[in-house]
Amino acid sequence: MDWSPSNSTCVKLYLCSNPEDSVVERRALRESVFPKLREHCRHTLGLDVRVLDPFESSDSSSWPEESSRQQLIEECRKSSSGPFLLALVGHQYGSASLPTQVEVSDFQLLLQEGQRAGVRTQELEQVYRRDENTLPPSYCLRPPHRPTCCPQEVEAKEEEETPMKAEEELRKVFQTIVSLCVHNGVMSPKTANSYCRSALDADLRFALDTRPDNEIIRRCLVYVHKVINAKGETKKSCMKSPPQQQSEAATFDLGTTPTDGQLFSELCDHFLPGLIGSSQLLVYTTATECDRRHGYTTARRRGYAESLCQQVYCDLVGLIDSWNISHSSDGSQLSDALAREQAEQQELCDSLSRLYDVIRPEEEEVRAYVEQSGQQRPLVVTGGPCTGKTVLMAQCAQQIKSWLPDCDPVVVTYFCHLSINQSPKHLLSSLCYEIAVRYHSESSSEQNPNNFGDPSCITQPWEYNTNCSSSPNMCVSELKERLTSLLSSMPSTKQPLVLILVGLDLIKGNFGPEFLDSLPSPLPHSVKLILTVSSNQTQVLQAFKPQRSQPQRVSKGSEKELGYVCVPMGLVDRKQCVKMLATLLSSSGRRVTSGQQALVNQALTSCRLTLYARLLHLHTSLWHSDSDVTESSLPDGVHSSISAFLDHLEQKHGPFIVARALSLLSLSRTGLTEAELADLLFCDHKVLTAYVPQDGSRSCDMRVPQIVVERLLLDLKSFLIRRTVAGSHVLSWVSRHFKLVVAKRYLGSQEVRKEIHLALADYFSGRLSCGGAKPLLVKQKSAPNRISGKMGIHIDRQPCSQPFVFPLSNKNNGRVNLRKVLELPYHLQKSSKWGELEHGLLMSLRFHQAMVQAGLLGDLVAMLEDEEGSHHFSLLRERALLASILKSGACLLQSSPLQLPSVMETSLLPYLEVFPALEGYVGKMRQERRDRGTGLGVALFPSPSSVPSIQCLKRDAKTEGVSVREAAGTESGIVTEIMDDGEAWVRKGSGCEIVKLSLSCEQKEMKFAGVKSSGHFLLLSTQCNKLFLWDVSGPEMFLQVEDPLKTTVNEVEGFVAGQKKIFLWWKDECFVSVFDVSSEILTHFQCQSCVTCSVCSSNGFYMYCGQEEGTVSIFDTNTGSLLGSCSNSNHNAVALIILCEEMWEMACVDRTGGVSLWDVAAKRNPPRLVTESFTGGKSNAILNMDYSHEIHTLLVCQSHQVALWDTCDWELWDQFLAPQGKAFTQAVLSQDGHLVLALLDACPLVLVWRVSTGECVLSLKVNNQPCKLIKTASDVVCVTLDGVLTVWDSGMIDVAGTAPKMGCGVKEVVVEQTGEWFYTSDGSETVWRWRLETGLPHDNFLHDGPVEKLRLSPNNFHLVTLSAGEIYVWLTETGQNILRMSGSRATDILITPNSNFGVSISKRGLSRVWKLAHGSIVCSINSYLSDAQVSPESTFLIGLRRRDLLAASLWSGSISKRFSCIESSEHVVAFHTLSDHPDFVVVMAASGAVYTWKVTEETLCRHFQLPYSFHCQPQDFQMSRDGSYALLSTDDEAINLLDLSQIRLCSFKAEGPVVKACLDKTGCYAAYISQPSTTVEKNCGCYMHARPVLAVVRLADGERIGSVCLAKNPLTLVVCERQFVFVGFEDGSVGVYSIVDVEVTGEEFVGCRENLNGCFKQCPFDTALSRLPLPTPNITWP
Repeated sequence: MDWSPSNSTCVKLYLCSNPEDSVVERRALRESVFPKLREHCRHTLGLDVRVLDPFESSDSSSWPEESSRQQLIEECRKSSSGPFLLALVGHQYGSASLPTQVEVSDFQLLLQEGQRAGVRTQELEQVYRRDENTLPPSYCLRPPHRPTCCPQEVEAKEEEETPMKAEEELRKVFQTIVSLCVHNGVMSPKTANSYCRSALDADLRFALDTRPDNEIIRRCLVYVHKVINAKGETKKSCMKSPPQQQSEAATFDLGTTPTDGQLFSELCDHFLPGLIGSSQLLVYTTATECDRRHGYTTARRRGYAESLCQQVYCDLVGLIDSWNISHSSDGSQLSDALAREQAEQQELCDSLSRLYDVIRPEEEEVRAYVEQSGQQRPLVVTGGPCTGKTVLMAQCAQQIKSWLPDCDPVVVTYFCHLSINQSPKHLLSSLCYEIAVRYHSESSSEQNPNNFGDPSCITQPWEYNTNCSSSPNMCVSELKERLTSLLSSMPSTKQPLVLILVGLDLIKGNFGPEFLDSLPSPLPHSVKLILTVSSNQTQVLQAFKPQRSQPQRVSKGSEKELGYVCVPMGLVDRKQCVKMLATLLSSSGRRVTSGQQALVNQALTSCRLTLYARLLHLHTSLWHSDSDVTESSLPDGVHSSISAFLDHLEQKHGPFIVARALSLLSLSRTGLTEAELADLLFCDHKVLTAYVPQDGSRSCDMRVPQIVVERLLLDLKSFLIRRTVAGSHVLSWVSRHFKLVVAKRYLGSQEVRKEIHLALADYFSGRLSCGGAKPLLVKQKSAPNRISGKMGIHIDRQPCSQPFVFPLSNKNNGRVNLRKVLELPYHLQKSSKWGELEHGLLMSLRFHQAMVQAGLLGDLVAMLEDEEGSHHFSLLRERALLASILKSGACLLQSSPLQLPSVMETSLLPYLEVFPALEGYVGKMRQERRDRGTGLGVALFPSPSSVPSIQCLKRDAKTEGVSVREAAGTESGIVTEIMDDGEAWVRKGSGCEIVKLSLSCEQKEMKFAGVKSSGHFLLLSTQCNKLFLWDVSGPEMFLQVEDPLKTTVNEVEGFVAGQKKIFLWWKDECFVSVFDVSSEILTHFQCQSCVTCSVCSSNGFYMYCGQEEGTVSIFDTNTGSLLGSCSNSNHNAVALIILCEEMWEMACVDRTGGVSLWDVAAKRNPPRLVTESFTGGKSNAILNMDYSHEIHTLLVCQSHQVALWDTCDWELWDQFLAPQGKAFTQAVLSQDGHLVLALLDACPLVLVWRVSTGECVLSLKVNNQPCKLIKTASDVVCVTLDGVLTVWDSGMIDVAGTAPKMGCGVKEVVVEQTGEWFYTSDGSETVWRWRLETGLPHDNFLHDGPVEKLRLSPNNFHLVTLSAGEIYVWLTETGQNILRMSGSRATDILITPNSNFGVSISKRGLSRVWKLAHGSIVCSINSYLSDAQVSPESTFLIGLRRRDLLAASLWSGSISKRFSCIESSEHVVAFHTLSDHPDFVVVMAASGAVYTWKVTEETLCRHFQLPYSFHCQPQDFQMSRDGSYALLSTDDEAINLLDLSQIRLCSFKAEGPVVKACLDKTGCYAAYISQPSTTVEKNCGCYMHARPVLAVVRLADGERIGSVCLAKNPLTLVVCERQFVFVGFEDGSVGVYSIVDVEVTGEEFVGCRENLNGCFKQCPFDTALSRLPLPTPNITWP
């Protein structure tokens, strides 16, 4: 599990300390620093933090020995991202422990010198034993008792006498003998010091001594705390010897061993200071002088601990941040999932190749295949389990470039069985992406410079991802075609492709053969394909042709062409296994004796697998030279060896923690990080209970020591691989057989597996990280005369937080918690938490945002469309709609993932009435916008111009150019389509895919010829003249309809389902066949002429047969007798029969559209004709009819028209003619009957007409020419010629089609100051008055001519309009037209700010000032003033005339003020009055000079000159009412403003050319609409990238408040003072957008649109009140 620190995703710190002198400090760091540090690193850097304290446990017997501590230090050094060592050096040195291992020569020397000096050595000889299996041979310390991992087990033995005192005596004896050896000169001081050093000293020297500088600089922190007068006088007097002093001289006699004080002084005063200068070691020294009387008190220690915590946190944060900034690589945080996976697969290949321990002869055979130029067949490496196929392929992938030195091969290695997402679609997407990107990155820019459509011309990897392989709209068959195209076009002789697929046979669903069958055969010349196939999965090879030939090895060759070249993996040579085992033992400092070697050789003879050899290394490394081993000591296979290994782990670490840890690793989806595994174990009840002390000392911060988990991981190190998954380094099994053994041993029952999955779901959901202590039930230890029982303890288990996105300092961005989004859905599903999965994830905005931001848009769509567990879900249609919107916006979202809320809000808002369950989803967007403090929301959505489909289903078929022959559907949503090639494809209800229907007869697959539907039945006909009936309401069973008399061979024309009977009529046949479903008997009813239609009564007793000659025959279905018949007068064939059983009437529609109504009350008498109605004009044949009993409407579609009949009175209601040059092919009614959906020839759209107005209101997009519309109970399904099914929700179509909008584009919008009401004009005779709260028009102001101008008085009392030269004055409250004035010849109208007067501007006549109340003229103005404005105090009309600015008095009409530029060549181009400064006018001159003109005093002030690059465009010029900001121009894809308050020029860059811009009158915001034109949008066909964008900018600091993608082209833009932006669109709809900005107002205005459910309670066809004008003008001006 080695890893480079610069690539690590975890900060792993080894906490070095003296255990007796740092308990308070370590506890303080553990409780207050490390959890906070971990959260900081997770949120800001995406790193986890683990701190290994070897002495965390209160049980000293479980502390690791020196060799284990050194392993831990080395592991931290190699795998920590940044600092790895945190050392606390206190005022005590600590005691040395007995060495665990002493070389034979040293130990014998110690015994010899001790015995010579008369020291008793018998105790040493008893606790040490000689072991020849160590390298070099050594005496090893015997454990005083069996090692235990749980304090509980130690506490259970408290009553026994502990060997602590004896162990202390042994340490003294050992140190005495070492001193004697040094004194006698037989042992070097260096060796003696190694036996005398404390754990603190030994660990520091191992970590820091003789290490390169790059392993110390910014990676180690040492805190030295010197305490003066630590013991105090009272304590000193009680001691026989002086205490250890830090200031004791470091020099000592070389002939004696140093004291603890001398070693401590040498450490603190020489060793550590020396590293400060040489290696820049960070050492912080603190001195504490204590009171001589009391010494180092508890209060002082706590004070130091608090200051230490603050210092450690700051230092570690600084080190970690600086380290990761300096070592971060570009692209390390890849937001594109396919690019991320490409890097991870390459990294996995490198890791697996390091497991290649034995050189295999098969490697040469693979090399020969790769080097062979003419070979166009794939190479298949076969072998049994554990034979090393995966490792061999990883090794070969690393060598291929060296095998082909004369070219530059592109090697793509994909480990299918180790991929996170093993779906076929993901596999194909990944291969397409990697091949295209690899060839682009390795090819020169000159190749295909003008062919952007070629993936080799991709300029950025994500461009290919966006436009091609990762698009969720592409189906598997399309991806197969793309892969084939890439294989055929990209590889060349200079750049051949070697594609290695490992584990393809292990993918579920038998996709392997299907995938291989889609590849070109033979392979292109420059393509080599290498596969691995297990011996028990050879069905994959059936895809290769020919299948009968036996495969041959590549080295032998064959003249006969085979489908593939085979390389079987044999077993490893025993000698190589023995050599490998010896190497492994030597690397771990072990060996085996010759007798033991014989047993090993015997075992390796029976099982010659490298994995088995690795397992034998683990078992034999536990042997001692005196161990009694037999043949049964070694397991006889891989699984047995793994099981024995688990036995050893349980014995060493405890059964609970081993079982839980291995179960968690095996059941995780992608593996677990070390920190996650530790957290999960700390949160586990069974594991935690084992660490509850029984002495009554219980604390809420009690937890499993980290060191326990780390030691377990060290034992598992050889069989775990650390790999990168979604940016995190996770642990997973090196072989899947470990998972198999673990599952059999610990996960035998479904309940246990579910429990583990639930624990993982709880962890990743964040339920365990709420900050409070969690209850834990433990058994109390029974005492004498007491009853044992259970007691509850509340323990804070300190798991990390689990947000979907870690927020960064930038409030608009964040770091995605990829571990959560990958693991949580999987475990919720496996633990059957369907409700939480659906509502907490699939319908969660935060989850969607995280998935999109992580580049997992395709995975999110797949999850929303997944049918697994669909019977547990209640929001299938809502999920389908969300998936459809995500797919339609995939291009935009993949390049701009933060646009997700905007895209979803604008797409969902119109349809919340249809899907009320999505209100919470939209409400979450608004709440997050308010929490964020800025944003642009939708207050009133414009009427949709199209409707998003909820499904778009494509056939997964290889055949091209095949068209739909026939299609039919049922009310329940089952749709079946028959293709030209005889295949049948079925959409089963709400399923997200269509599947091929296969029926076999005589072992041959049947070809279908047609399909019909009636009720819940489908009737399928085959090309061999067989009929099959399918009742879709029951199980999928097909009942063959057989005619024993073989009456006809003609095709079925149609059928109708009755009660337990179906009635079929045939083409050009004069009878109806009756098939009894229960008895399967077929009978016939004979008619007079050829049957054209049929209908059955609701009770099934009567059948009505329409015939070719216009006759209708009525039969008794029980007896088969003819009851009567009737004929229409024109004798045209009957096309449709409608029964109105409650009225006892029968309506017959003939093929020309004529209707005959018959009374059928008397069953035994012939029907009586009630009325007949025949259409005049053209009599084209009827194409289709659609009857709705609920709304009493019949639709009759002919090529030239669509007719609507009212079936209550049977009157022709309306007719719709086809557009000129077009013809209808089909038409149907919408669900509520307000709309007509129609297909036209050569038109790739489904057009929707509104019945009430006759206008086309919607166009539904499909990807090809539609051929049929199918209505189901809740959907409309469009079948295209190529077999694609596009599904829309009927309710959504009704909402979109009936949404209010004007007849033409909105040209003008005026808004009341309150923002509650607004008015729109489209240039027609009507002005609409809207209420923002309801989103509906409440009044229509009608005029006798087109409305040219629209003005609203400032007090909102009067609406003034200009229409056909006449001026209308309306009262807004009542809608009354009080004035209609003619003769004005006005071209514009104005209203004074005091709302008392109106001003009509005329170019050719007099401009007049008149009173709004009664229209009397105040005065006339002779001069025409262009761009006129009324002064704020309502005294002057100011406007331009002949290069000057004039002010005319509104009382007299005379020109009383004039502004002329000083220079004769200068003239005024624009001006603006200021409401907050009524005496001043800002004037812009053509030269760029900026003036202020005080009108009353006629004084002039020139402020400054605009630079040449900034010029004023009169048509864009706007000003805020206080004069602080002026909008100058909107050229060069920017908005140019003048900040008059600070005398500066501002330019805001837009996404593209600005088409509209508006300045907020308060001077807070600027809104603009731009047309994006970046490189990405130019090269994609995504409609969202091509749509205009509305953006709002805060003027004070230039920050963008928010943006919204507009669905249609805008014509009008207005910003209201209530922070609303009004946009009028070219289709007549209006959108209102709310500005959220806490910097200005503190909150979003939400009251107007919160009640989204109630906004459409009024039917859109209950039209607004029409306000009529006065019939004639009541005022005429001369």
